[in-house]
Amino acid sequence: MKERPLKPTPQLFASLSHDGGEPDRQPLNFAIIRRLFAFTKPYQKLRWKLVFFVLLRSMLLPLNAWATGAILAGPVKNSDMPGIWIAAAAFLALVAFTQFTFMFRMRFALQLGESVVHDVREKMFRHLREQPMKFFNEVRAGKLIARFTSDADTVRSGVQDVLFISLIQLGQMLVAAVIMAMCDLPLFLILVCMTPVLWGLNNHFRKRLSRVHRAVQESFSRVTATLAESVSGIRVTQGFSRERLNAGLFGDLVRDHANFNYDVAKASGLFIPLLEFNNQFFIAVLLMAGGWRVIEGRMDIGDLYQFVIMSGLFFSSIIVIGQQFNAALSSMAAAERVFKVLDTEPDWRDAPHAAPHTLAGRVEFENLCFHYNPGRPILDNISFTAEPGKTIALVGHTGSGKSTIINLVAKFYLPTSGRLLLDGRDITDISSNSLHRQISVVFQQNFLFSGTLIDNIRVGRPGATDDDVRAALAKLECTDALESLPQGIYTHVGERGAGISLGQRQLVCFARAMIADPRIMILDEATSAIDAITEIKIQRALSLLLKGRTAFVVAHRLSTIRNADLVLLLQNGRIIERGSHDELIAQDGAYARLYTQFVKATNRGAA
Repeated sequence: MKERPLKPTPQLFASLSHDGGEPDRQPLNFAIIRRLFAFTKPYQKLRWKLVFFVLLRSMLLPLNAWATGAILAGPVKNSDMPGIWIAAAAFLALVAFTQFTFMFRMRFALQLGESVVHDVREKMFRHLREQPMKFFNEVRAGKLIARFTSDADTVRSGVQDVLFISLIQLGQMLVAAVIMAMCDLPLFLILVCMTPVLWGLNNHFRKRLSRVHRAVQESFSRVTATLAESVSGIRVTQGFSRERLNAGLFGDLVRDHANFNYDVAKASGLFIPLLEFNNQFFIAVLLMAGGWRVIEGRMDIGDLYQFVIMSGLFFSSIIVIGQQFNAALSSMAAAERVFKVLDTEPDWRDAPHAAPHTLAGRVEFENLCFHYNPGRPILDNISFTAEPGKTIALVGHTGSGKSTIINLVAKFYLPTSGRLLLDGRDITDISSNSLHRQISVVFQQNFLFSGTLIDNIRVGRPGATDDDVRAALAKLECTDALESLPQGIYTHVGERGAGISLGQRQLVCFARAMIADPRIMILDEATSAIDAITEIKIQRALSLLLKGRTAFVVAHRLSTIRNADLVLLLQNGRIIERGSHDELIAQDGAYARLYTQFVKATNRGAA
């Protein structure tokens, strides 16, 4: 049977951003609610003001309805025109005061919601800064964006709306219940006997709504994650003419998200009308029972009118609470996802005894082993010493462990076993902030932030003046290459450096490293984006940059490492040859063969 090629599916596409099997939770988890409202603790004064106006409004709303019934059952029924004028004036005053409380209730709720979502986002951002590099290699950027945007906004709704609107409606129900009990207790007991029907209806829809609201949140996360990837990878998409295919896959994700929203709409569209129908049915029952009591002389027609108005208010509160219940489920799902980010502990943190240290630049690897995943070693028993001011070149095929070594030197990861010493001190004894301020890294992927070129260069030293930046460019002998741009070093660049050439981006990264004046310099394929002529031009500048500093150079271009003090040839995570360039050529081993291949490839390219 002929094997068919694997067809990309939206499920396969979406699985890249799926959270991975979250357990089904009870919809209203009060532990999450308590944790969420713990964010309101710094704003206790504002919160209690809001609670005061919420309670006041919950009493005023039924009093407005009661006043309407009292006016109709009193002055209007008795044709008392002066009484009608007085009652209408009092009613208007009550309504004005009610709207006054509504204004402050809204203002305080919005302030509290914005304060909480600000703190949630700030705490998430601080937490992300503590995560090691492994976290960002495993978690998609779009997923994190969704936590900061849609999920945080949904949490805001849960804080500022759901609880306080529900409290208003519960208070309104309580006041209405008291007034109805005072009007006619037997009729009120009939209403109480009907409430279990509403409770059963709510319980039936609760689990279904919980599932579909969580599905909506997860599908939206997949949409935002895929969108972020599609934008950042647009060059690859267009380069391989995948626009139509990717658009189709993204369309399927959006369609899945829409279907989940349709499920919510169908469930809510059935739940809310059923609530309203039951409310009207109950009012009809009350009218029949109340009408019978009026005919029997056991109840006044005015009291029945008041009772019906209050029952309408009572049942309308149930509908609003049902709507807020749906919003609460969305907020709960969003809060779960936000707390999942906050609860993700870093794989490692600085040891409690880690302290700042001024580097001299001596780096020692002692029988060091490392793996990203257990059972799959990347580095195996690595030992070497980099003396202060010396340049170490790391050479080898892709996957040999070169980048892992520099990631360990920069303390992006910690060794699995063995030791990494800086000036004789274990790297775990040195605080990460202190170390990173004394190390500069120029990566193969020359990342620039949106803004001006001078701002990007100042990343290496935020307090640098314009003259400091120009001095760094002059040392690199690349002033002309950047000053030739329309606004020179004040030229604005787009995201990731869009708007300038690849070589110019690389020069900005070199200037950023130089202005930082580091003790340890790391060049990770740093000249790969620069043409051969430009590379030759800045070789002298690079030698000045590396002079007096311990340097680690990773390169496939062997021409960039001829002057290294020590060359390490890696293969499958092991050092198989070491020595200077000339020494390794004289040994006529693996390095010599690699160099011969490079020379032949260069000659073919020149031809």
